[in-house]
Amino acid sequence: MKHLWEVDHPYYCSESNYFAAASNTISDFKCWADFIAEWGDADEDYNLLFRWDWHEGPDWDKKEFNGDVNYRNGEFLLFWMGQRKGLFHCSRVEVCRADEPAIHKFLKPKWEHMKALWEPLSW
Repeated sequence: MKHLWEVDHPYYCSESNYFAAASNTISDFKCWADFIAEWGDADEDYNLLFRWDWHEGPDWDKKEFNGDVNYRNGEFLLFWMGQRKGLFHCSRVEVCRADEPAIHKFLKPKWEHMKALWEPLSW
């Protein structure tokens, strides 16, 4: 099983909305706990999480991993669609590898929700 930081999605997703000012579509968080305090109970229908990316290392203008799992050398991007208003939004969170279990716990129900939306194709 791959770690979240090992996943390289085949295409990128813009962090900003082409049709709106970036300040209206990107939220920055200094740590995972700060993100969860604001978004932890977000309704899955009103705020549909459709993608995530974990970036670290020089290829992403980030620091190399130094061997300390608590070293905050990455960013975790969460891409949302506010379905009720058609609003695209990106959350950008500074992360360390020790955050992975908490992030996985947050993502798992989002994955189950996405599978339910696409259920007729799951066979």
